[in-house]
Amino acid sequence: MQTVLGMILGALLLAVGVYIYDSMRTSSVATGPVANANRTIVNWDVAKADWDDLKTRAHENWVRISSR
Repeated sequence: MQTVLGMILGALLLAVGVYIYDSMRTSSVATGPVANANRTIVNWDVAKADWDDLKTRAHENWVRISSR
């Protein structure tokens, strides 16, 4: 159980760390006028769209399964 909890906590810390790194890297306040030249690690718009699709599919499947 501790291993599973450690893996979940590690994944959450990794995601938060990458998000903070990306937000600081692309911020014009943090990096000045060259912020457009720096690329982020994660394309957060695509990640959000994929997450929304996953939630929609999960909800639709839950409704389909629970209606049986």
